[in-house]
Amino acid sequence: MTSWTPQQSALQEILQTIHESTDTRNAAVQRTITHKLNNFTRAPDYVAYLAYILASMPQEEDRIRTIAGYLLKNNARLILRASPDVMNFVKSAVLVAFNDPSIMIRNAAAQDIVAFLGILEPRNWPECLQQLVHLLDAPNLDQQEAAFNVLEKACEDYPRKLDVEINGTWPLEYMIPKFIVLSEHPSSKMRAHAIACLSYFVPIGCQALFAHIDTFIACLFKRASDEDPAVRRHVCQALVLLLASRPEKLMPEMGNVAEYMLYSTKDKHENVALEACEFWLTFAEDPDLAPYLHPLLAKVAPVLLDCMVYSEDDLLWLQGDDEDAAVPDKETDIKPRHYGGKSHGFEREANGDDASSKRVGAYGEELDEGDEDDDYDDLDDDDFADDMSTEWNLRKCAAAALDVLAVRFGADLLNVLLEPLKTKLWSEDWLQRESGILALGAMAEGCIDAIEPHLPLLIPYLINTLNDPKPLVRSITCWTLGRYASWCTQPISEEHKNQFFVPTLEGLLRMVLDNNKRVQEAGCSAFATLEEDAGPELAPYLEPVLRNLVFAFDKYQHKNMLILYDAVGTLADAVGTALQNPTYVEILMPPLLKRWSKLKDDDDDLIPLLECLASVTIAIGPAFLPYAGPIFDRCHSIVHTSLLQYQAYQQNPEMDEPDRSFLVVALDLLSGLTQGLGMALEPHITRTQPSLLQLLTVCLKHPHAAVRQSGYALVGDMAMNCFPLLRPHVPAVMQELIAQLDPEPKVEFISACNNAAWAVGEIALRFGRDDPEFQQWVTPLIQRLVPILLHPKAPRSLHENAAVSIGRIGLMHPALVAPLLPEFAQAWCQALYEIRDNEEKDSAFRGLCTLVQTNPAGIMKVSSLLWFCNAIVRWNQPSPELNNMFQQLLTGFKQHDAVGWAAQVATFPPVIQERLATRYGV
Repeated sequence: MTSWTPQQSALQEILQTIHESTDTRNAAVQRTITHKLNNFTRAPDYVAYLAYILASMPQEEDRIRTIAGYLLKNNARLILRASPDVMNFVKSAVLVAFNDPSIMIRNAAAQDIVAFLGILEPRNWPECLQQLVHLLDAPNLDQQEAAFNVLEKACEDYPRKLDVEINGTWPLEYMIPKFIVLSEHPSSKMRAHAIACLSYFVPIGCQALFAHIDTFIACLFKRASDEDPAVRRHVCQALVLLLASRPEKLMPEMGNVAEYMLYSTKDKHENVALEACEFWLTFAEDPDLAPYLHPLLAKVAPVLLDCMVYSEDDLLWLQGDDEDAAVPDKETDIKPRHYGGKSHGFEREANGDDASSKRVGAYGEELDEGDEDDDYDDLDDDDFADDMSTEWNLRKCAAAALDVLAVRFGADLLNVLLEPLKTKLWSEDWLQRESGILALGAMAEGCIDAIEPHLPLLIPYLINTLNDPKPLVRSITCWTLGRYASWCTQPISEEHKNQFFVPTLEGLLRMVLDNNKRVQEAGCSAFATLEEDAGPELAPYLEPVLRNLVFAFDKYQHKNMLILYDAVGTLADAVGTALQNPTYVEILMPPLLKRWSKLKDDDDDLIPLLECLASVTIAIGPAFLPYAGPIFDRCHSIVHTSLLQYQAYQQNPEMDEPDRSFLVVALDLLSGLTQGLGMALEPHITRTQPSLLQLLTVCLKHPHAAVRQSGYALVGDMAMNCFPLLRPHVPAVMQELIAQLDPEPKVEFISACNNAAWAVGEIALRFGRDDPEFQQWVTPLIQRLVPILLHPKAPRSLHENAAVSIGRIGLMHPALVAPLLPEFAQAWCQALYEIRDNEEKDSAFRGLCTLVQTNPAGIMKVSSLLWFCNAIVRWNQPSPELNNMFQQLLTGFKQHDAVGWAAQVATFPPVIQERLATRYGV
């Protein structure tokens, strides 16, 4: 051992606390212990004491030593600030404990080694790696397996840290061939570890592995028929990883690989089948591999369809037949939800503030961070599918694979599956029917054109299936109807509406009030999707819809209540001002206010209710005024309290960081009140203490992007709806706003930056033409906005918002902005020519035209003029004022130099020439 030794008093105190921690019945004792353990972490040698108890105190019970081992793992990062003596002691001690006679101690030490090897990195603890590899040849099989178990976890958790040069050699150059040899070990556990370890080096492009790639693939084929399912599972996993990163290595053998994977997808061991099924999901997701997958479609698709039937394990876990509407939810049933802030302007690529959270797709699969999917925070129709079973499983994987195959191959997939699908949908066995309905929903996005001719038969079938006695059949039918909602809601004809839209609406509303909680959840989620797709078409049915949703407020348990809030908010967004009818207000507001009054300011359920109310206030507008007072006061109070809590946390980082979600949604609801009520809020805003506008300015400095994002949304909404109240505070706001504009923001800052860029334009418009106060900010703003517009890596949404604000500032202050026109004219037109016509775009283009009138030479570069004319002809319906500006400018160009103009236009694409001639006679 090294020179560190424990102090007896400190050792006894830590030991005593660990002993006390075993009394789990007393919550107060547990809180005290947690506090004491947290305090211990301040001691520079705390980890050494834990390592000492684990490795050097055989007189203690194994259970006590094991707890020390787990505490050591949980505090492993403390080793980075430990002295060399402490670090050396801990490293030696865990290796000693790894050879302890007790299996409990060895297991705890194994977890410690994985943690420390990752934190310190193998290059700084080579003797540990050496010892583990050496133990693979130990005479004792238990020791071999224990060492390999640690190595497997290390290879899985941090393969790149192992793929390094240490003291002039690359350990993997020895380890990889060693693992390949061990893939033929007599022990199945050793074989499984070997294949697993090798596979984890595939995705990182490890050279030591790729030097032996052909031997590795041969070893996979050799192990493909291993009698042990754990080995076969790792073989399948390795083939999936190879397909994802080195598909060219598998293509020569694809016939054999495909046959093996099809066979394995039907393996009676679900773990093997699931890994094999992942192969088809990975295959389908890579567009470059489509030509290789297409010929296999007829074999693969029916196998995937069969994998979508609930297994016996699923059914045991789901207990799906209960009428359980009156049974309260367990807290563990309710997943945490993340709240990003409110988005304004053009919001395409922003990921809110929670880009680091795991993203979940329609079937519960984890998505890569790069997947475009705005507002994944919200519970949408697909989220319920994440709950179809305990976890990612064969059924969900097969459904996800079928979904991707449908997008990739469309009608070709339907042709393969038409007959087997019919058999399942009309089967006597409810499990077969249920899986067919799931498949139909999974294929909705990709096969819609091919399925459309069948929908007049299928939609009534699905509506009828909502009467099925089995709750699991009713719930999946809701999901599938949600997937076809856009077809049902198309305003094709009165007949289409009566035959498909109204029955779907009625059927899903019935499911919203089902007596089974799973069906309620599916019905409510699918209904929210129908609301989004139907939009204003829902207006004639608002009374029955509202009465059903309001009835659900009394019927729902905790978890489904959160989805119900979402459905009410989505309804308000969909029908807008139609909700202002006093009858509807009187149906909807009392139950919302009843919920509101029951919840405390720190109740997590307040968050989705605030979100819901934000949508409702915007839709109900002036009719919301009688309810506004207490809601406004509470939002102000939440903002004030949240900022005080955050200030206290900043002064004392030992505290738990306060939840920012309350602050974000309170700001969003204030935005909703501002949009709905405008200047009618004046008495509420002017009497706030401290002033709401002062608090808002503090929010704009908040370290969390989601808070700033919602703060800038509120600034812009106040500029639009109650500018006189904002105006005295604009100098303080502008200081923060200018600083927020960044050409290359971090991913998590994009939305805040977008909202800031949008708010600038709204403020500029409200100050008016050539306002002397606003002039002081024109140059600093343009100096920030133009680089954003010209930056090749800035997100597209940010390009668009920056362009709109440059246009609006130009509209109000042309003399200051026009000299810069040659710098940005082309990029400006490129940013905005594709976006849909709306008032924001109209005011921005009026600004650009004003800049061109002020500085005509600024647009006369050939490429700038081409993009300007392209942007003009892309408009469908410019306002009369804007259309007149286009006409004047184009006619002016032609009159100024008819020959030069004709020569320029002759170089334009024919479609632009034709539209310029037809619309503007130039």
